[in-house]
Amino acid sequence: MLHQSHPASTTGSASIVGPEPSDSVLSLPAQSSFAHPLSAQPSATNLRQAIFRTQQWLLTQQHPDGFWVGELEGDSILESEFLLLLAFLGEEYSPLAKKCANHLLDKQASAGGWTQYPGGPIDISASVKAYFALKLTGHDPAAKYMQRAQAAILAGGGADAVNSFTRFYLALLGQIPYEACPNVPPEFVLLPSWFPVNLYSISAWSRTILVPLSIISAFQPVRKIEPERSIRELFLQDPLSWPYPRCPGLNSGKRLLSWDRFFHLTDKTFKYLQRHGLTPLRRIAVNVAKRWMFERFNHSDGLGAIFPPMVWAIVALRALGYDDKHSEMQYCRQRLWDLVIENEDSARLQPCKSPVWDTALTLRALIASGLGGQDAAVERGIHWLLAQEIRTLGDWSRSVKSQPGGWCFEFVNAFYPDLDDTAMVLMSLQESYNTSQYGEPALPPNLRLIADATVPAMPDARRHALLRDDISGAVQRGMQWMLALQNRDGGWGAFDRDNTAEFLCHVPFADHNAMIDPSSPDLAGRVLESLAGSGRRVGDDAVDRAVAYLRRAQEADGSWFGRWGVNYIYGTWQALTGLAAVRVPHDDPAIVAGAQWLIAHQQPSGGWGESANSYAQSYLRGQGRETASQTAWAVLGLIATGRFDHPVTLRGIHFLLAQQNADGTWHETEFTGTGFPQVFYLRYHYYRIYFPLMALARWTKAAGEVQH
Repeated sequence: MLHQSHPASTTGSASIVGPEPSDSVLSLPAQSSFAHPLSAQPSATNLRQAIFRTQQWLLTQQHPDGFWVGELEGDSILESEFLLLLAFLGEEYSPLAKKCANHLLDKQASAGGWTQYPGGPIDISASVKAYFALKLTGHDPAAKYMQRAQAAILAGGGADAVNSFTRFYLALLGQIPYEACPNVPPEFVLLPSWFPVNLYSISAWSRTILVPLSIISAFQPVRKIEPERSIRELFLQDPLSWPYPRCPGLNSGKRLLSWDRFFHLTDKTFKYLQRHGLTPLRRIAVNVAKRWMFERFNHSDGLGAIFPPMVWAIVALRALGYDDKHSEMQYCRQRLWDLVIENEDSARLQPCKSPVWDTALTLRALIASGLGGQDAAVERGIHWLLAQEIRTLGDWSRSVKSQPGGWCFEFVNAFYPDLDDTAMVLMSLQESYNTSQYGEPALPPNLRLIADATVPAMPDARRHALLRDDISGAVQRGMQWMLALQNRDGGWGAFDRDNTAEFLCHVPFADHNAMIDPSSPDLAGRVLESLAGSGRRVGDDAVDRAVAYLRRAQEADGSWFGRWGVNYIYGTWQALTGLAAVRVPHDDPAIVAGAQWLIAHQQPSGGWGESANSYAQSYLRGQGRETASQTAWAVLGLIATGRFDHPVTLRGIHFLLAQQNADGTWHETEFTGTGFPQVFYLRYHYYRIYFPLMALARWTKAAGEVQH
């Protein structure tokens, strides 16, 4: 079987030369007389130096192949689940396992358990898995840190309260019977597309998880663990008496007729049939599931190119009888091990890699701050992005008749291009030869960053024209693909069109809160911004439908929910930017309300911040420790709506300038990215770099445009 590989994500280098920025670079408008000292116009020198430093830093991080990729950090479940997998494979005492256990200890919260994000509440599933992983790797349950963990888990409901995926890990290692796990019958892969419940009616990420999990559910593999290494001390009740896992935020389901009751009855029925061998289609279903899984190993950084299905694929292969010498097992192991970041004494894992996303956003920030399409670094980045375009059909084509033309998040994931990355890539391509969208470059020619002799020479006119033709073709294909995936409600999901069967959120294994892939305001805003780059405005049918969707999705207080970033600051920024890009007037009530919400949630320091806890407690929206990335989002949203000279915007710019480090970066440890709301959050290590740069550059351009 053919598998496509990708280069290692090492760091490139480039030296930056040029005179130091000075006040003569830009003559800003006269300073305002606002009472607040941070409401004054920022110093031109400070702006130029800040922009220059961040450009330098980003250019030195470019890989020789042209891409950028920062670390993508998740919570402790990555290390603990990896350790539980190693234990299932009999490798829990390996040097790598010891290092992962060390990292788990570093992430233990002072309250004794483990959290989904820094400063968050104790998460029972994460804590049970971490405790079990530490015990399996030789940590003494009598140690003080283990006793604190045990006490925190018992106080939070014990192992009885873990989610469905955690139950499967416990079953794999003999702690609970598979009867205590939701049944995932492989027969569901045989259901036709017209049936309400079928493989393609669930979200793309759930699809890649549940197919290997269905094989595991069929074979029920177990590695027996010695009694002294078990975790029975964490159980409050017998596992068969544990409550059914439920998706966060759903209604109780205690009515006589409800989807909860229906799916619980279905679950019990399938378990009964499996116990008594009444599964005549089981062999066929397992073979279909295996074939589906193997097909998606091709041209992919592992199944789905994300951590959970990559782990389950290894377990499924072992359940099917594949040993470590088999090519498919070696492939799966290598792709998973590629996510490991190993240091001398510890090791951690990424949930996946983000090169397309990071490259597109880095290019947009560099272009906004003055680099053009003919700059060597930008050209290399554009060439790399063009080469990543997915021109083959994927799962999305089951419901959409369109020529392919999208981008994925990772290095290689041919079956799963997504709307978010595609829109962001298209904007970076458009902007690389159209700086007029945001005015003149932030840096004049005498301050352009010049790379050393290791960077290829600038292209001649013929090569430049050919590159523009390549960009034009890619943009056209990408636009057509995005328009084909617009949902009936006018918005966009991440991977599929009209993946909105909400009743599926009631199945017993839907508690990862991502069973479907409906429209989200942040995605709609981003796609609108991308469509605007190709000249689409209000009056275009697709644009009007999307604008209507955003109007319906706006919260009563003026904000918008953020599905893929934390949270209402993210969603409001993206919705405002998209609406403004397609020429919804700045005094439109929706834009005014959204801008006012951002203004009202600025903190005294001048920054913005929001905790991931706002997903569970909506009254906390817009509240949390200030971060560079969230401040940049708010500033960008205000700039997009014409409020660049508002005192609140100016205070945001001052906050970013004051918080910048000497090397051009910003300090940020908070998780401002979202995987699954209320379940899994992310820290993109480059968010603290390219978003602040983009905000500073856009503000500088807006100020310059007003002057001229």
